[in-house]
Amino acid sequence: MTIGGMVGAIFSGRMADLFGRRRTMWVSEVFCSAGWLSIAFAKSALWLDIGRLSIGFGIGITCYVVPVYIAEIAPKNHRGSFVSANQLMGTFGLALVYFIGTFISWRALAMISAIPSVVQIIGLFFIPESPRWLAKCGRKKEFEAALKRLRGEDADISEEAADIKDYIETLEQQTEASFLELFHRRYANSLIVGVGLILLQQLGGNGPIAYYSSNIFEAAGVSSTIGLQISSITQIPVSIVGLLLMDRSGRRPLLLVSASGMCFSCFLIGISFCFKEFPHLKALTPFLALTGVLVAATAFTIGMGGIPWIIMSEIFPINVKAQAGSLVTLVHWSISWLTTYTFNFMMKWSSAGTFFLFSGVGGLTVLFVAKLVPETKGRTLEEIQASLTPFL
Repeated sequence: MTIGGMVGAIFSGRMADLFGRRRTMWVSEVFCSAGWLSIAFAKSALWLDIGRLSIGFGIGITCYVVPVYIAEIAPKNHRGSFVSANQLMGTFGLALVYFIGTFISWRALAMISAIPSVVQIIGLFFIPESPRWLAKCGRKKEFEAALKRLRGEDADISEEAADIKDYIETLEQQTEASFLELFHRRYANSLIVGVGLILLQQLGGNGPIAYYSSNIFEAAGVSSTIGLQISSITQIPVSIVGLLLMDRSGRRPLLLVSASGMCFSCFLIGISFCFKEFPHLKALTPFLALTGVLVAATAFTIGMGGIPWIIMSEIFPINVKAQAGSLVTLVHWSISWLTTYTFNFMMKWSSAGTFFLFSGVGGLTVLFVAKLVPETKGRTLEEIQASLTPFL
């Protein structure tokens, strides 16, 4: 699935620029639907692999285009909450699937998982295209109609429409950006923040903890079924709290809390495996491991899970958004593959050492956010991008 995600990431930005945000989301859901049905009716391991590859390709596109679409259509004062709602729905879906998966067969679970994709395939016909993408394509009437539809028929869109047009016109004065131009020094701040956050998100160990949580629970002496059920139930209220705080407290405070929580939780899991080696402390291992996984799931959900994607959708100018989005999404899936592939080898090397390394990455993330990540709450996309990418 991660390989499919890498392939989808490569095409995601260009597809969103050429075909529009809405059509690209539609294509991604077609691949996801086909993938789940391939798994549900698989007659051999080959069809399981094809299904996972198809799902990965679809999600690789979705990871980029959905946050970008939401950021481009949402009012500035509610943009964080809107994008966080996407994360909340994703977390809710994962938690629900983890929970249901402890009671039903994997084929039935695959069939259930196909339902949201089919619903979205139909629902996407009834939503407007991104006004900013329409403005970039020079489709003035459609741009104004889409913005009017999003803000309400009685809303005054003149100021917002003028700001978007002015910014698009400024960008059009420059040549069409190539992939290599993304590494020009005018985009350095945006690139460091966008790629850095996604890199640290994946190196922090959430992927392996999510994929191998059953193995972690079993290695620590905890029932995998009970551990998964508790972990699933915990994440939903935490996502709701994160959604409510997003446009109140801002992105940076939540990122700092989240990264600190990941640092502490991975350290706790590492300590639990250390205690396993001492007979008089071994009894504490299951409790500490379960607590650590729950804290990690909670901390990741409230900040590092969704906010890097929110910031990625906000900081890149529309003329390089396709290239930047593809790069960021490719980094996400590449590092996800690397961490999940190497996790079992690392656990054989040292269970405690593995989580101490993840804890160290959490500490680096706190420093990275504190020093380099800007606050984007309550600012228009044009204001954010102008502050990070001065026209030199």
